[in-house]
Amino acid sequence: MPPPPDYDRTQANFQSTDSFAGGLARPVSMLRAPALLLTFTTIALFQLWLFELGFLDRFFRTHDYVFGPYLGFSAISIRTFIYSYFISFSLYAAGSVRARILLCLDLCLRYMALCTILDLGSVALFAYVGTPFSLAAIQIMAGLAGMAVFAFVIIRRGTMPAPVPVLRGPQPKGRALYRLAIAGTIAAIIAIWAAQQPILLFEEMRDISLLGGIGPGVILFVLLTFAQLYIVAVAERYRLSRPDFAAPVSVIVPAFNEQYVIGQTIQHIDRAAAHYGAEVELIVMDNGSVDGTADIARAVIDACSALKGRVVHVATPGKAHALNEGVLHARHPFIVRIDADTLVGEDNLTLAMQNFADPDAGAVGGVPLPPGGAIFDAGRLVEVIVKHGYYSPALSVMAGLVGIPGMFVIYRADALRRVGQFASGMNGEDTDISLRIAELGYRTLVDHRVSYVSEVPTSFAHLREQRLRWFRSVYHVSARAHSLISAPNFSIRGKLVLPYMLMNTARRAMMIPLVIFGLLELFITSRSIALPHWQAIVAVLVGSPLVAAAIAILANNRPRALLALPPYIFFRALRAWYTLESALTIPITSMSTRIQIGRDPWPQSPPPDPLPPPSPPSSPEVS
Repeated sequence: MPPPPDYDRTQANFQSTDSFAGGLARPVSMLRAPALLLTFTTIALFQLWLFELGFLDRFFRTHDYVFGPYLGFSAISIRTFIYSYFISFSLYAAGSVRARILLCLDLCLRYMALCTILDLGSVALFAYVGTPFSLAAIQIMAGLAGMAVFAFVIIRRGTMPAPVPVLRGPQPKGRALYRLAIAGTIAAIIAIWAAQQPILLFEEMRDISLLGGIGPGVILFVLLTFAQLYIVAVAERYRLSRPDFAAPVSVIVPAFNEQYVIGQTIQHIDRAAAHYGAEVELIVMDNGSVDGTADIARAVIDACSALKGRVVHVATPGKAHALNEGVLHARHPFIVRIDADTLVGEDNLTLAMQNFADPDAGAVGGVPLPPGGAIFDAGRLVEVIVKHGYYSPALSVMAGLVGIPGMFVIYRADALRRVGQFASGMNGEDTDISLRIAELGYRTLVDHRVSYVSEVPTSFAHLREQRLRWFRSVYHVSARAHSLISAPNFSIRGKLVLPYMLMNTARRAMMIPLVIFGLLELFITSRSIALPHWQAIVAVLVGSPLVAAAIAILANNRPRALLALPPYIFFRALRAWYTLESALTIPITSMSTRIQIGRDPWPQSPPPDPLPPPSPPSSPEVS
């Protein structure tokens, strides 16, 4: 890992044409989310009051919108929560009055239909075998259905990028599913056994809400499954990489008003080139900077000892345009994308390129560590270790890795040119391109040994702008690659990972309203049957993420990061808040897109044309 930066991080310019994704997002007032939560609280209070006074007991004996027979109890009145959330979100969504009314009807009616199916299933089960579903199981399925409906309808009614067909090659589906099945079976056996044993450790963890209040169950199953997949990923990387592999690389650095950091960025690339040993060319893509970015870049490149480089002016604003122009100028068989505010480690090129000894490797990334010392750096440190240092390697061995962080990633040039250009006018172009390379049949992975310093916002305003873009990108990438989700051909990324990412984004947008709802129900409801089981709720919201984070930190051999777990809780709360705000930036239309399994939902853009061969460096725009 490179040393901490010595520049002034507060000079970072975080507003650009990508902030509003070419018209696919609207500015959102900082008062809009608080107003939504106040409205949500009012709507939820009214419904809970009706249930508490018994006005609805004749129809819904569970104090929730559940009809038919049931067994047991549930932790929270999830259907009341979902309806309250749908109505309040629709009131404050970005769109006309008509569009918001139609959004509300679409959300509520679809959710009502799914819940009716669940309840009818319980009625049928009771009629045939005399035992209905447990209420807890029905409500868990109703909660998952609510998240799915929200994500589905946002893509259906939101302003999204036009879908572009995903070119597909041979996929290792059998091997990936085999690995997942074995890991899942072993995890299930251990989780079931642990749930039946009086294990003191689990009892203590449940008491402090690190595992579910009822039993370790699902939480332990997920933890064990990913732990096994991570071990397989490390073994596979060791087996397929070759320490002596090296080949010429072209490094592309898109830059917009980066004079405060571009010099250090280039110096770190030069040191990495000296360590690497093979030829390295550097192309700084000056994307319309109005400061001294280009002049500083030229001066520092001239002083470099291990690389040769140049500065290319790109007049069209937007990172994707700068990247596409850089690919055209790149001359070597491997293309490295590095952000202008990223300081690579001395061994990053050496370690990452070892993975390309495998001819099936198409894209390799690393772990973007924070510089340290600023308000959000501790929380961000745990976030990147968990996501990129742990879960990403695990997903790669089951052909499920969707995105590689674009701060530092190496592409096989042939694969990159086959999938066409980086998408402009959307958020998440780095995830989109990695997804398409993987679907061609290439292996994509994050090498946890490759760590570099990447900028982390130092103010709430900067963090807000960044996270609104990042969380919105889940919808944009899923919409642009919707053929993977809707087409009949099976793809692990299209049928499992992308839907999970959408539901997880919906879940995170609901987290703060859910906490508010749980508190309301706790203090208002008098019947014990409706009281939330706070051990289970806290375990899901806080406990299990902390356990997963601790496992990821130790697996990545960074024990000092355990000290960052308390700020990580606060950081996760901020992420939930910004995820809710991010959904509010998506323009909602009065028209809906009909999505059917087995066909693509929107009029399709043609498949991307492969990029042409690199142009010679004597282009008139090269200086």
